Amino acid sequence: MPFQLSKIDLPIVEIIPAITSSLKTQQTLIINAEAGAGKSTIIPLALIEEAKRAGKKIIMLEPRRLAAKSIAKRMADLLDEPLGKTVGYRIRFETVISETTLIEVVTEGILGRMLDSDPELKDVGILIFDEFHERSIHADVALALARHTQIKSRPDLKILIMSATLNQKMLSEALEAEAIISKGRQYPVEIFYAGETDYHLLAEMTASIIRKSVQQHEGDILVFLPGQGEINAVTQELKMLRKDLAIYPLYGQLPWNKQWAAIQPHPEGKRKVVLATSIAETSLTIEGVKVVIDTGFGRVSRFDANTGLSRLVTQAISQDEADQRSGRAGRVSAGVCYRMWSEAENQSRSKHRIPEILNEDLAPLALDLAARKIQDSYQLFWLTPPPLDKMIKATDLLNTLEAIDEKGITGTGIKMHSLPCHPRLSHMLIQSEEKGNLSLATDLAAILEERDPLYKQEGADISYRIDRLRTFRKEDRLTKPFRQIEKIAASYRKLFNIAADNSVSDPYATGFTLALAYPDRIASSKRGNNAQFQLSNGAIAAIGHKDELADEPWLTVASIDARAGLGKIFLAAPLNPKDLAPLVKNIKSVSWDFEADEFEVTNDLRIGKIILKKVAIDEEPDSREKRKAIIEAIRENPEDLIYASDEFLSFCASIKNMKDKYPDEAWPDLTIEYMAATAQSWLPHGIENKEDIYQEIRDLELVNLAGKILTTSQKNKLNQIEI
Repeated sequence: MPFQLSKIDLPIVEIIPAITSSLKTQQTLIINAEAGAGKSTIIPLALIEEAKRAGKKIIMLEPRRLAAKSIAKRMADLLDEPLGKTVGYRIRFETVISETTLIEVVTEGILGRMLDSDPELKDVGILIFDEFHERSIHADVALALARHTQIKSRPDLKILIMSATLNQKMLSEALEAEAIISKGRQYPVEIFYAGETDYHLLAEMTASIIRKSVQQHEGDILVFLPGQGEINAVTQELKMLRKDLAIYPLYGQLPWNKQWAAIQPHPEGKRKVVLATSIAETSLTIEGVKVVIDTGFGRVSRFDANTGLSRLVTQAISQDEADQRSGRAGRVSAGVCYRMWSEAENQSRSKHRIPEILNEDLAPLALDLAARKIQDSYQLFWLTPPPLDKMIKATDLLNTLEAIDEKGITGTGIKMHSLPCHPRLSHMLIQSEEKGNLSLATDLAAILEERDPLYKQEGADISYRIDRLRTFRKEDRLTKPFRQIEKIAASYRKLFNIAADNSVSDPYATGFTLALAYPDRIASSKRGNNAQFQLSNGAIAAIGHKDELADEPWLTVASIDARAGLGKIFLAAPLNPKDLAPLVKNIKSVSWDFEADEFEVTNDLRIGKIILKKVAIDEEPDSREKRKAIIEAIRENPEDLIYASDEFLSFCASIKNMKDKYPDEAWPDLTIEYMAATAQSWLPHGIENKEDIYQEIRDLELVNLAGKILTTSQKNKLNQIEI
């Protein structure tokens, strides 16, 4: 049955003519629609005829799997069709589409893979980014790549960016795009501030407010908690209320049928309390909710320098996220929202959530760009550019993992890019497959992706974790943390079509396999310094004196406190010196002695920066080699080589103030260390051939060099403040 817009009674219908009219002349359009307007379901359906005429599909990106499935189902119901006919969806491990599908609702990882297989999106006419305010790194990267495609080869590709709480002014200016605004069907929500919350007492305090709300208000209750652990704790606190209430958990790892039950009315009309993560913030209407209780915490992905991987961390939410949550209470009638923090604290919170791209590890992004043969990431359009120092570190890591070289992506890099994990882990898995150690690598990868299940219970040897996992798996008695680890390990085994190995692990095999993910963290024991090790990346770290690994001559370090000075090793495995041979590189090395202002050329046997043998070579380095040596010297000795004038320090302070005032604009953490890390981007060409290189560097005007790395928007804001 054709979709009949005239029968839809939702606010979004009023702006559909403006949307269709604008798309005839505009490539990119911003839709700012309040909660309850109906944008996620109605706009794609209203554009079906245009898609048919163009002979192309509509792809809509949803940040969460539950939202993707429920929105697709709602659209199919409006068409009175089964899922997979005109409307379908694609999420990880689940696809419901057919040859007749015109609208596909997909999650972020799926869109990334679509862009990998078809960078020009030949079959796509309209690409919709829903709930863009969440600013995930996947959405930012997908938008940058889609805009690149749109400008270079697909001017007919239309891009819609939609949200209820997006930073419309910033988006409109950056994209030079028209914004169309729709008022939602939002009822008034009364806000109550409960005062400061002790995170350690979160479950008890949340349960107390729930009990109070049950007595004082009508309607179902939606409670926002950081994660599954807190949901389980609050459920326990509410066990006395279970007779009168239906308590539903709602988080991403729940089976689909339980997630669906949480957002539907209770079949017997019982009053519901839904304990949810941020999965319930957007795109979902949970029928009957009139009360929202917001703990003010959320769990987000953050790069963990200790492990070199990204992890979920708990932090306070931003003002726009709080507004998004409170709006859930006003979807069906007037409601109330209890915020478990003070009104004064609310004013001090960030207005908009910080884009993930500022805090994430950028190695996966660097590999994505290399796979697409994009050598300079800054040639793409970015709403928030990836930080330069982090992109340089990411590129250095990919070089170390042999995923890229001076020509671009390598054969190994292409294989790594095909796997759905961090480049460190994909390198370990690929190399282990070739070396016949893949089952160990799948267990290791799963353990590394999760929090240490034996933190403070065992020593640093990661082999203990592997053996515990294998014992529990063999005896079919996986405890909660190991259950999640096994779920990840099983997904890797399925990917490579191998069986689980439950034999006792070889610690030295573990150390070697771990080195395939962390070649920069192979560690040699320092003579005369008990339990201290030099890592192949140049850092020095220590392990507990009583730890069983303290007397090992060689380790591979998986988790380390990345603080300045002497680091602390948390997870590692021993390395057999006989296994080091494949990891040793024989390379020509050029170093710059800045005190003598001389270059030294040597032939080195080394593992990373651990030099096993060095032989001098009587050879004059070329300009490229000299420049590389100078940059390396600046990185290692920033205080000795870079002169921080009072003017530069004052400029750094100004940038810090701007970073606090405009936190979502990718202001650099401007310091001497930052300048050293980004030296390759600002060191003048030709300086390597000067007579007194040391003095030439000391004489550089850092303020002018640092100013060049700011975006046009940042320069304008800085000038306005100075005026």
